[in-house]
Amino acid sequence: MPIHRRQLLRASFAAGVLAPWTTLSLSRPQARAEAPRFVFVILRGGLDGLTAVPAPGDPAFAEARGLLGQFPAPALPLEGPFALHPLLPQLHAMYTRGELAVVHATGLPYKERSHFDAQQVLESGGTRPYELATGWLARALAAAGTPAPLKAVALETAVPLVLRGPTEVDTWAPSNLPEPAPDLVTRLEAMYRGDAMLSAALARARSLRETPGMAANPEVGGAGMPGMGGLVGSGRAAVVLATKAAEFLQRGSQVAVLEMGGWDSHTNQAAERGATSNNLRALDAAMAALREGLQPARLWSRTVVLVATEFGREVAVNGNLGTDHGSGGAAFVLGGAVRGARVIADWPGLAKRDRFEGRDLRITTDLRAVMRTALVDHLGVPRAAVDGHVLPGTAALPALSLLRA
Repeated sequence: MPIHRRQLLRASFAAGVLAPWTTLSLSRPQARAEAPRFVFVILRGGLDGLTAVPAPGDPAFAEARGLLGQFPAPALPLEGPFALHPLLPQLHAMYTRGELAVVHATGLPYKERSHFDAQQVLESGGTRPYELATGWLARALAAAGTPAPLKAVALETAVPLVLRGPTEVDTWAPSNLPEPAPDLVTRLEAMYRGDAMLSAALARARSLRETPGMAANPEVGGAGMPGMGGLVGSGRAAVVLATKAAEFLQRGSQVAVLEMGGWDSHTNQAAERGATSNNLRALDAAMAALREGLQPARLWSRTVVLVATEFGREVAVNGNLGTDHGSGGAAFVLGGAVRGARVIADWPGLAKRDRFEGRDLRITTDLRAVMRTALVDHLGVPRAAVDGHVLPGTAALPALSLLRA
């Protein structure tokens, strides 16, 4: 059978027949239980960093933000001029416990305001769109693995660009399809017996399906899921994905990637039940669910989570009570391994003269410096590999003190 046809059959088999189980690649050795864990959360659409992490102590904040500088409840205080949006109470609790650091006025070298191009840069780790065709995290996994690459899982139906490269990646996503009949699985085993790739994929899925705690395909919004109160739709789905990510990390995966979409906020950004408010609730609940899922196995203390978006928004409100595409924004670094209770920012100010092109929060911390520090200091990826081909062009960026001693 030609390899391209076999790959197509394997993909169809995984996405269709085994969708109620898990969509997974070939088996690899289990990672050591004591190894560090890393989670990358992609907020697609462009989070407005000044909504999630306002700077009410900046003298220009109130005038610059207008109606978007007013919140339905008091903002949650951080150090310096900063605060958290009141819809992020569980992230604020992590901050007070020293488990969350905020990186503000951060962003990528790309500043042309296209979602597609900016996301490509965010996931590839380059400086220009399509300069690199593989993902920075995939290259890091291959560079860190001795004797084999680190094990990763994407909580998505397909492997995202950030994990595409020389390593194999497991994937999982919820499905509404019914369970496959035992007779069908038996016939598939017979059909694939002579094909090493397909038979190994089936065996991998069956083993995970039969593992305690992994069999259920959680209903989005089902009883017992943490942080579900007040969430609807994609918010409940985010909690399901975060909870399942914790299960995979308990079972030996060292890296997990999940994403939340819908952060584009051109209109009615401050609406109490609008997209931005609902997404903030979902992010808060999902990160709390991830923490709760990792606590029983004592993995939270060895975990770093990076939450980032492709670009920030313009500082000023637009005519539709929203914000347009910008550049600088905010990122979150959380986990039990994080030296938190800090805002990491070389704050440029919000006065119009201080903004990039008179419009955006100016970037003073390259987001790739955060990635680089997490890879080297937490995952143990060799610095030479990171500087050379994992995140090329970042050797001169300053090291950030992100981890506990």
